[in-house]
Amino acid sequence: MDLKDLDVWFRSNLDLDGFSRVDDSLNGVQVGRSGGTIGQVAFAVDACAETIRRAALAGAQLLFVHHGFFWGKNLRLEGALLERIRLLVEADMALYACHLPLDAHPELGNNAVLARMLGLTELVGFGEHHGVKLGFAGTLEPPIDLAEAVKRVLPDLSAPRALIPGRRSPIRRAAVVSGGAPFEAFEAIESGMDLYVTGESSHSVYHAVVESGIGFIAAGHYATEVWGVRAVAEKLARETGLRTSFIDLPTGL
Repeated sequence: MDLKDLDVWFRSNLDLDGFSRVDDSLNGVQVGRSGGTIGQVAFAVDACAETIRRAALAGAQLLFVHHGFFWGKNLRLEGALLERIRLLVEADMALYACHLPLDAHPELGNNAVLARMLGLTELVGFGEHHGVKLGFAGTLEPPIDLAEAVKRVLPDLSAPRALIPGRRSPIRRAAVVSGGAPFEAFEAIESGMDLYVTGESSHSVYHAVVESGIGFIAAGHYATEVWGVRAVAEKLARETGLRTSFIDLPTGL
């Protein structure tokens, strides 16, 4: 497969075009390559210099990331951005980014995987962003306690970035929105959830969460967004036979 073939494959599996109205990131190919066959694809959360270096050392001709370079602003090719692009060009490695389509995908998305990890059933869309729901809410049967919920969303047994226990136990209804979505806690409160799971917290939601009695887990922006790229990597390898690798570069945030 070449870069054009892979672009077709990614677009057939992830709704990049459908999110063009609401996603200000440049989904798809962000940096091209000279051409030729692609035999190995590296996957990572962030397109940073270290990720690019590791992908090059792994022999990848394409790096697929959740967080790319471009976010709806005009950028000068200088400084850190210039260095990242230099590393890609030097390795003749393309960069492919997929942001909101990878959060919202019902099978491969960060939130779909998190919902399955948590054990949610009877899923409905949750967490509206410009008219599009990125996350999921559902029920837990049998219900679980908060400690079990933390173990399920952080299977490496790391500590969440923030944890508000709440007063609703056992947990029967929960909602998840990966990454930086603390303010969707208000929607979780209004929807009668027992638990809300996201990546980041905010002082601005603390008192509302405490006073509502809902549980709140901020598991980490990075920790909640490794799942989509991993799922896409597994599907790509399974369906195309391409070699894939996941580059784990946690930020601790």
